[in-house]
Amino acid sequence: MPLPLIIGGIAAVAGIAGIGSGIHGGVKMKEANDTMKLAKRKQEEALNRFKEKNDECTQVMDELGEKELEILSTFEDFSNLIEKIQGRPDFKKYSKDGVDLPEYEAEELKKVSTGAGILLGGVGGAAAGTAGGFAAAGVTTSAVMALGTASTGTAISTLSGVALTNATLAALGGGATAVGGGGMALGSVVLGGATLGVGLLVGGVIFNITGSKLSDKADEAYSQATRTENEVDKVCKYLEELIDASNSFFDILEKVDKQYRKRLNILDNIINFSEKTNWNDFTDKEKKMTENLVLLVGLLYKMCKVNLVIKTEDDDELNEVNVKDTKKVIKEAEMVLSDVESVA
Repeated sequence: MPLPLIIGGIAAVAGIAGIGSGIHGGVKMKEANDTMKLAKRKQEEALNRFKEKNDECTQVMDELGEKELEILSTFEDFSNLIEKIQGRPDFKKYSKDGVDLPEYEAEELKKVSTGAGILLGGVGGAAAGTAGGFAAAGVTTSAVMALGTASTGTAISTLSGVALTNATLAALGGGATAVGGGGMALGSVVLGGATLGVGLLVGGVIFNITGSKLSDKADEAYSQATRTENEVDKVCKYLEELIDASNSFFDILEKVDKQYRKRLNILDNIINFSEKTNWNDFTDKEKKMTENLVLLVGLLYKMCKVNLVIKTEDDDELNEVNVKDTKKVIKEAEMVLSDVESVA
């Protein structure tokens, strides 16, 4: 065969092979591009789903935290009324069918009320998740109790105005900077939600989700998006469990609060309008009503101590919803309500 024909044949074969290689390369590029688009879509859908569920949970928890603070902030009014009653009995600790409620302690309740009022004022302009963080960590009561005394040694409950606010913020920050605490600056950060917000509700895993960035390689990007999707599935399941627990807790808290405020108004009317301040002048019905009011305060105090979230020690793990204690206190509240609702 003439050499030109042989060369021409070789060139033709090579050309065909080149076209085939080009087609194959084009297919590969299209597949990679499709994979990258799918990865981005999976990532965006997962993050949007997380954001929606997280926003819902944050709102529910904030409502619960503010509700608890509102309740606790009224305890000083309650204590002031009780203290006006002369010859009143010692209101004993309630213990029935495994339900134990604390005894009436005026100073303790006033301290709680003072701190709750400050926190309530602070969360009003704070970041979303701050009030919910208080409820999640059970610090609606414990943080207020921790206020104790200002760094000067003065009881916070005796302060007022700017001094009260400053002392409270310093206490939330772990004490004055002079004694190694974070001081007012850290306290302000706490109220700003930096440490008590969503990070506390969910745990360190939130940063693994929101901080994830897709690789610029298609296969790696798809793998990362799948991991994000799986992580979001776990977090959303956790958030849904927390939402359910919070809603159940809020419902029973609201029922107890309704009965509490009803009796608080009645006692206010008895003392400040009917001007009965001697226990012996109270009717049997009024005495029973007052005793039940004290009982309800003890129940609310106990309920507001419950932490809905158990913080994990591992920042890469999800926190745990405190289902056990939440269900227990709900059951106790229902038992106590059944005892007091029959009396006005």
